[in-house]
Amino acid sequence: MAISTQTARAPYAADPARTRGRLYPEPPSASRNDFRRDCDRIIHSAAFRRLGYKTQVFVYHEGDHYRTRLTHTLEVVQIARSLARALGLDEDLAEAAALAHDLGHPPFGHAGERALDRCLEDCGGFDHNAQALRIVSALERRYAQFDGLNLTWETLEGLVKHNGPLTDRQGRGIGRYAQTGVPAAIAAYSALQDLELWSLASAEAQAAALADDIAYDAHDIDDGLRADLFSLDNIAALPLIGDIVREIDADAPRLDAARRAHECVRRLITRMIEDAGAESARRLAALKPRSAADIREASSSVIGFSPAMQAADTAIKGFLYPRMYRHARVQRVMEDAKRVVRELFAHFLAAPADLPSEWGEGLAGADAASRARGVADYIAGMTDRYALIEHAKYCKDTPELR
Repeated sequence: MAISTQTARAPYAADPARTRGRLYPEPPSASRNDFRRDCDRIIHSAAFRRLGYKTQVFVYHEGDHYRTRLTHTLEVVQIARSLARALGLDEDLAEAAALAHDLGHPPFGHAGERALDRCLEDCGGFDHNAQALRIVSALERRYAQFDGLNLTWETLEGLVKHNGPLTDRQGRGIGRYAQTGVPAAIAAYSALQDLELWSLASAEAQAAALADDIAYDAHDIDDGLRADLFSLDNIAALPLIGDIVREIDADAPRLDAARRAHECVRRLITRMIEDAGAESARRLAALKPRSAADIREASSSVIGFSPAMQAADTAIKGFLYPRMYRHARVQRVMEDAKRVVRELFAHFLAAPADLPSEWGEGLAGADAASRARGVADYIAGMTDRYALIEHAKYCKDTPELR
């Protein structure tokens, strides 16, 4: 399926002229539709800027060429827009969902998230999707009329349903939320503006979620090769990667190692996008949706990989998990990072006077759970480097994380 050609708007695409609106009504813009305004608000937010100094896999000072949360997000945006364009979806909504999907990550990536989840185990835990919703609905304080960014219903829906529906139709948590229930921040917001947590997200949000998977596979291979955690010949043992490497070697047999690796990653992204476009078009043709509501009420996602590509994606992740995410070098750094987060949390909980005044004043007189959540909000907003600076100021033996 050709991906670069613009397809006419599909009847099941989200329509910015028919958005379900914002929690706080606003007059329309003379120059931008509502989904474009969402993109722009996210890009100009403080939380988005901070992604430039938040870990993807490698902490920021290990090298200038490794991905950060920001560069990862930009790659997800590019892939999401490509899929949306090919399938006749709204590109701006796909971009908004991609731009927002990692806003809730704390410093040090998933290690920081695990540490905060442990710190908050007695008051609901920490979930980065729920934290992203807190950021865009409350914690960003830039506008005169409201807290948060006041994004449209469709963008917020895509944010909280990044991994699919959260509940069944009776409101019971499903999947990762089957035991713990839906995070309190999501449940509280949905009580104000029903996000229909039981349904699938829009096709645009589904495109952004699949783009996240594609970007992860491609750039983690690229970063793992750069870090010498494995070689291209190692990963070429996988069926899809092996086919690509053999094609490269046949096309350019004397290519140097760096270009050979980049060519592999480039071709992998292309294959995955083309497969997703073709498979999604097949699913849509079978479903015959006539509206965005038909997408949300479908029995399964309409945007996805073919079975063969899904198997390849699973194999890539299975290769990367022990050799990259669980590599001894990465694990050592992440264990130190978790200690930084835990000790910062303990310090600020015990000494709230050390919080910036706008944070400390907001916690004065709060109950224990609210104080813990407020401290976690403050820490979650930190970049890697600011967390290390604060740890050096208030705690002992700050690790170098190298």
